[in-house]
Amino acid sequence: MSRPRWINWALAAGAGALALTLLLPTSNRTVPKPSAMQENPQKEHASKQRLKVQDIKATDLLTRVDAKQHLGVILDKTNTMTDAQVTRYMKDLQDSHGHMRSIQLMNMDDSSSKRFDRAFKEGSKLEQQKLSHAMNLAKKAVHKRQSFESSSFPLGKEKYFVMAQPSKDGKRAIIALFSQSVLNAVEEHQRKNLRMIPYPREGKFKIESVHPDTLNEITVKTGHDNANASHFYENEIVIRFRQDPSERDMRIIRSDVKTQSARKLGYTYVFRSETMNYKQLRDYFGSKWNPLYMEPHYMYLTNETAAEQPDVPIPNDVLFSDYQWNLPAIETNRGWNITKGNKDVIVAVVDTGVDVNHPDLKGKLLEGYNVVNPGNKPLDDVGHGTHVAGIIGAIVNNNEGVAGMSWYNKVLPVKVLDNSGSGTTYAVAEGIIWAADHGAKVINMSLGNYADAQFLHDAIKYAFDRDIVLIAATGNDNTERPGYPAAYPEVFAVSATDPDMNKASYSNYGDYVDVMAPGSSIASTYPDNQYAALSGTSMASPHVAALAGLIRSLNPDLTNTEVMDLMRQSVIDLGEPGHDKYYGYGQIDVYKALQAASGSSAPLQFWPQHVRQQMDNTMKKYIQ
Repeated sequence: MSRPRWINWALAAGAGALALTLLLPTSNRTVPKPSAMQENPQKEHASKQRLKVQDIKATDLLTRVDAKQHLGVILDKTNTMTDAQVTRYMKDLQDSHGHMRSIQLMNMDDSSSKRFDRAFKEGSKLEQQKLSHAMNLAKKAVHKRQSFESSSFPLGKEKYFVMAQPSKDGKRAIIALFSQSVLNAVEEHQRKNLRMIPYPREGKFKIESVHPDTLNEITVKTGHDNANASHFYENEIVIRFRQDPSERDMRIIRSDVKTQSARKLGYTYVFRSETMNYKQLRDYFGSKWNPLYMEPHYMYLTNETAAEQPDVPIPNDVLFSDYQWNLPAIETNRGWNITKGNKDVIVAVVDTGVDVNHPDLKGKLLEGYNVVNPGNKPLDDVGHGTHVAGIIGAIVNNNEGVAGMSWYNKVLPVKVLDNSGSGTTYAVAEGIIWAADHGAKVINMSLGNYADAQFLHDAIKYAFDRDIVLIAATGNDNTERPGYPAAYPEVFAVSATDPDMNKASYSNYGDYVDVMAPGSSIASTYPDNQYAALSGTSMASPHVAALAGLIRSLNPDLTNTEVMDLMRQSVIDLGEPGHDKYYGYGQIDVYKALQAASGSSAPLQFWPQHVRQQMDNTMKKYIQ
């Protein structure tokens, strides 16, 4: 794929741009005043450490739910296969799912079995004993027609767990050993993403960090409340425990109340039982768990004559109900009743690339471009871009993994960051221009630093002048210092909230912030056909990019500035009334924004611009 003509001009103008990174600032800016929200380095590091641990625990749960689903699918699919078909199927499965290190299919009638192994570290003698013990417990469980799941245990430098499941008729069973190398990847990823270590420390860049004002080199050290109502869900209950239940407690509760759904929002949990009504649930939790309070899961109704309301879509994606708190928090489900997107409205992800083979992204990705290595596909060797892409466009309602915000918008992956998660100003600028020249209507940039580089700004202007909505994350340093490209006037700046709709502790802030979006422990796709929970403004930004894609799908006549204004006005106002530096205009509300964008005409506040654009389009047709 040839480079755009502007790249050749830039090369001729000065190849020195290749040596720049997003860590190189300019010095022609005033120094922001210190803010009361800035924590001291020790407290900030401790806060980020807790968040990192939270993300690792959440990812552990995601991997186990995903593993359980896979075992059920394997049992079903291999039931009628010949031995040769099973062998071929298992080889393809393990080729595409490297974390499935050992799979044993058992026939319970004659105790025969077939085992499919991939190489893994044997570990110490003690570690081998733990593995053998877990496998023996798994075999005993399936012989009793029971499922089994071990705790995590180390083998060498990686963690593993064993899971077993009998078939529905009890005649067959499966036992598998799963690698949890994704936990190590998430830990390393979040140490960088949350700026807990000097970064970047790898790759081809000589300057790791500089002070934004002096250019001297430095080392980086560092729901809604329920109320009384007359209507509530009869098989659900809202609980606030005196202390959060452990993983073991949650397994007991799920088993006792027969629930597949246990959602946490802030300090409270919502449980939905398959067999118990509210009174039975209240008696159970009151007698066994002594919670701080219990109440029905109320339905809120307007004070007007009842009218039929469209059902709120609840997708069947395995991880949605229990782990994707972020989508209901911004009214995504209700928004789907207005639009689910359009394949012709392309959202570009300028990032580390994307896992193009991930099953939850199949059919949603366009070919894309690799700026780092132009001859190669834009493959993700970090994980960041795959996670961002899943938030925007993971397949919805496919009984697999997570649900993206858009059902139909295509994602255009543009790889501008290398395997260290870092990139040059030149690479990022080239990626933005390439996306602008290849059909992107929205560009997401979950990247940045404190570098007001004119070269990058020119690329931003190039895309903006072509009516593209540019969305960027503000950064994860809990600072008021403007981050770029988010702080450019042509870019829509996004900071992060937590599940309580508070500003996330790590999130940057300032007068340039436009809106907030969920950014803490966000479940999404991850390389090697896996899923992970990550935190950061990088995770908040794609929520807004997806919303922009939905708006442009619904009302393609809106200009980029009109889309941005509409998103600013269609928010849940947080913090001080109106715009403030900690929350911008507030947290995005997908349903409210799509309501404002719906209809055959533009919203009233955009009428003059809309008419002018329609006249221009009409004139162009006749002139041509």
